[in-house]
Amino acid sequence: SLQKGYNDLQAIVPTCEQQDFSISSQKLSKAIVLQKTIDYIQFLHKEKKKQEEEVSTLRKDVMALKIMKVNYEQIVKAHQDNPNEGKNQISDEVKFNVFQGIMDSLFQSFNASVSVTSFQELSACVFSWIEEHCKPQTLQDIVIRVLHKVKSQLY
Repeated sequence: SLQKGYNDLQAIVPTCEQQDFSISSQKLSKAIVLQKTIDYIQFLHKEKKKQEEEVSTLRKDVMALKIMKVNYEQIVKAHQDNPNEGKNQISDEVKFNVFQGIMDSLFQSFNASVSVTSFQELSACVFSWIEEHCKPQTLQDIVIRVLHKVKSQLY
């Protein structure tokens, strides 16, 4: 029954299949069959773990998409319930000007603070820049300044 078990393992485990037909009359040793079986089981465990992680990521993506769908459905429903509400909305050009002003301000500080001569220096500079220029108060000040600028251009 042990020999039958080894033969079954050799037949089931893909890495135990005979590759060279000239030595097909020789059987793999029991130790090699066991080691190849262990290696294959470890490979299968790694593959299973990768697939489980992928499934988890996909589930999170599905949840995020469901939340986005619900939010968009609420927006559509609100617009259908009150179609005149959109008349006073801000134009895309004004929205873009606000976005551009914020990004220009951030890029100027980034460009002045970050060096790209090496990856190590880039990493150190980026973290330093984020700590200094992406604080909530600093970002709030930038947004307020840009909004005042855009407001003065509109009126």
